[in-house]
Amino acid sequence: MKSRYAIEFHELTKIGSGQFGAVYKCVKRLDGCIYAIKRSKKPLAGSVDEQNALREVYAHAVLGQHTHVVRYYSAWAEDDHMLIQNEYCNGGSLADSISENYRNMRYFTEPELKFLLLQVARGLKYIHSMALVHMDIKPSNIFISRTVVPSSIIEEVDDEDCGPQKVIYKIGDLGHVTRISSPQVEEGDCRFLANEVLQEDYSHLPKADIFALALTVWCAAVPYRPPPFKRRPVA
Repeated sequence: MKSRYAIEFHELTKIGSGQFGAVYKCVKRLDGCIYAIKRSKKPLAGSVDEQNALREVYAHAVLGQHTHVVRYYSAWAEDDHMLIQNEYCNGGSLADSISENYRNMRYFTEPELKFLLLQVARGLKYIHSMALVHMDIKPSNIFISRTVVPSSIIEEVDDEDCGPQKVIYKIGDLGHVTRISSPQVEEGDCRFLANEVLQEDYSHLPKADIFALALTVWCAAVPYRPPPFKRRPVA
C-alpha cells in the first residue's frame, strides 16, 4: 500500500538535512504547487525528535499565518516518521546566503541588514504576541522567499537604497517553540543562546530571542567570523 507522501506528492530533490531529519522539495499532485516536506528520522515514537515535531505542529496551529513565519499546511505520521508540509521558500536559508557571501568575499550592505533585522523582528514580535518564544533563532532557521515585497514594508525601512527588495525573510523550524509562562525549554544551538538561558534562568525568554536575532544579524554582517561555541557554566 502506497504512503500518503507517495500518493499526494512528487519528490523533486532533497534540500536540507539536520538533527530532525531531512527536508524535500515536492510538488503536490493535486494543486501543482511546490512545498517543503520535513521527514523525521527513525525511530520517532517517544523520542526527542517526536517531541520537537509535535512542538512545531502545535506552534503552527497557535500561530496561524504571518508574513514572516514559514507557513504550515499539514502534518501526519507514517512508518514511524513524522512528516510536516510547510511553505517552500525558494531562496533557501540565511545561512546559505552567508555561505555564498563567504565564498564570494561579499558582505550584506547596511540597507540589506536593516531589511533583515526589520522582517525577522516583525516575525518575532508576532510570535511573542501569542505568548510564545522561538528559542532557536539562527541563520539556518531564517528562510528566504524571493518575491516582490509589499510597498508598506519598504516604506517602514525608510532608506532609499533599500529599493524594491525582492526577498522576504521568514522564521522557520518551530521545534523549540515554548510558552513564555511555565516554559518547557528544549535549548537550541548553544552558540546563539543567551547566558541566562545557559544558566537555566528562563524568566526573560523573549529577550533571549532578541539576543539570538542580534547574533544572527552579526553573522550576516561578518560572514567570516561565526559565533563561538559556549560552555554551560560549571556549578
